[in-house]
Amino acid sequence: MSQRPPLPSFTRESAIEKVRLAEDGWNSRDPERVSLAYTVDSQWRNRAEFISGRAEIRAFLARKWHRELDYRLIKELWTFAEHRIAVRFAYEWHDDSGNWYRSYGNENWEFDADGLMRRRLACINDAPIAEADRRFHWPLGRRPDDHPALSDFGF
Repeated sequence: MSQRPPLPSFTRESAIEKVRLAEDGWNSRDPERVSLAYTVDSQWRNRAEFISGRAEIRAFLARKWHRELDYRLIKELWTFAEHRIAVRFAYEWHDDSGNWYRSYGNENWEFDADGLMRRRLACINDAPIAEADRRFHWPLGRRPDDHPALSDFGF
């Protein structure tokens, strides 16, 4: 098992970096790449779904990004301590009928000593939006450094 810096215990700067790296990974929409940030026995609660281990994480993410098209995510640090980080986030996506949504949520993360996430607890709500109300307009992939952050939108 390899390390995934930054490692706990987190400072404000290292927690912000960890959040941005997670955002970048999820914006890749690559289930294999994203799953490697989690321990092999990682435990998740995502909405009302309970997920255990990397294989289930990969399968969940593949289903997610097959359904949530043109996915773009922004995460923001809420708080941190030792080996835990709390974030808030929003992402925009559309379904295969062209209906757009903005999903809002909070996550609580717990890391092992190697910087791999061993627990992820997520609460998420979906709000239908008009395509004209979208705010996340960068090309698919990593959010550009000069793109507004979550707080800039007042979300």
